[in-house]
Amino acid sequence: MNRRSVLGLTATTAIGLVSSPARVFAQTSGPGPVMNALSAYMSAAGTGALPAEVAEHAKHHLLDSLASMISGSELPPGQAAQRYIRAHGGKGAATIAGTLLTAAPGDAALANGVMAHADETDDSHNASRSHPGCSVVPAALAVGEELGIDGPRLLRAVTLGYDIGPRVVMAMGGAEFSYESSLATHSIAGNFGATAAATCAAGLDARQMRWALDYAAQQSSGIVAWRRDTDHIEKAFVFAGMAARNGVTSALVVQTGWNGVDDIFSGADNFFLAYAPKAQPEQLVEKLGERYEIVQTDIKKWTVGSPIQAPLDAIEAIRSKRPFEADQVQRVTVRVAPSVAAVVDNRDIPDICLQHMVAVMLLDKTVSFHAAHDKPRMRDPTALRQRAKVNLVRDEELAKLLPVRVAVVEIELIDGTRLSERVSAVRGTPRNPMPRAEVIDKARDLITPVLGREASERLIETVFAIEAVTDIRTLRPLLQRG
Repeated sequence: MNRRSVLGLTATTAIGLVSSPARVFAQTSGPGPVMNALSAYMSAAGTGALPAEVAEHAKHHLLDSLASMISGSELPPGQAAQRYIRAHGGKGAATIAGTLLTAAPGDAALANGVMAHADETDDSHNASRSHPGCSVVPAALAVGEELGIDGPRLLRAVTLGYDIGPRVVMAMGGAEFSYESSLATHSIAGNFGATAAATCAAGLDARQMRWALDYAAQQSSGIVAWRRDTDHIEKAFVFAGMAARNGVTSALVVQTGWNGVDDIFSGADNFFLAYAPKAQPEQLVEKLGERYEIVQTDIKKWTVGSPIQAPLDAIEAIRSKRPFEADQVQRVTVRVAPSVAAVVDNRDIPDICLQHMVAVMLLDKTVSFHAAHDKPRMRDPTALRQRAKVNLVRDEELAKLLPVRVAVVEIELIDGTRLSERVSAVRGTPRNPMPRAEVIDKARDLITPVLGREASERLIETVFAIEAVTDIRTLRPLLQRG
């Protein structure tokens, strides 16, 4: 075969690929009705007024996420993020919370995201099986600092991120999709939520919003192999750091003039066909502007994994009615749905190990931030004796109530007394929300040990008066060490 024959064969093959009736690669049709409605809403979000109740919730979640970033700066994943920034982070002026470091927007979002999910302190959205704040807030903050936006736009950008990220996963099938798939819904929701927040901070128009969503889809990644992570570093990257960085990248490449596909959610080879063929794209815009997902997002009372919240609430409730000491306990039976139990059953990380956290609750009568991160205590004989009393039951009946995570705790005392509590509305969830005072108390506990009492109070006051902030760059002294 000579060179001319090879060239002829190559050309023939290429023509065959382009003209193949089974697959059409070029498509110039415009966006569909769902994408038109979605991108129009996103482009208007930066200047639209938020209902008072929604704005109050947004401040709660903004503060809670900033507090998680600051406290996370001292945990192993936060330290790992800082090592990366010192060694390889790009130059820039974006804030790295809890440190004196700054970096380029993408690197700052990566580091702040990892710190925000350095443990299980941050918020969670049950219906989408995601943690919105740990990716949305770092992305909005990074782009907002880069462009010098004001406080009201930051709050709206954060709110939009919560609306879009969880809705993408809910369109894919929500919690049911999460339990059946190896894909990390936490990462998917974070990826799109961070992109929405970053594009809102950047003030992109409707068409640019569509292009940014295209780049978000191309970067969507993450698999549930993070469950094997014993140090929470990979988990923090998958849930938050990677997603926040991707969102910043998606917004800023479009802001500098890049274009993209006009509708990545419909048409040939779209996002849903690739990841969730049974998806219902119309859920992307269902009650958009009426049902704000930030109001549907939990703020954790306890700095532990979401499936452990209800059992700890139950033990606290039981103890308030009938005080007892740990040594009086014969057995503790915790009933949760099987898929919920799988996430927290005898894990190697203290704050996502149900048996260990129940043992700590029995001994300390509470679960502090320090106790939830005291890994050596998992080997302490006293804690191990209490842990041996804990029986985790996978209850199929409770699975029927998902995505609501109901827990039933039964405590049998040595004298034969049996105590029980059923928790259907965890403290901090939409059905049992934490008021402003409780959110502030939690934030103080997280921020003060790192930044000091004065800085903590100033940051809290500033967040609740965010409408008066004319340039969010002024937040940096409140987020960093003195």
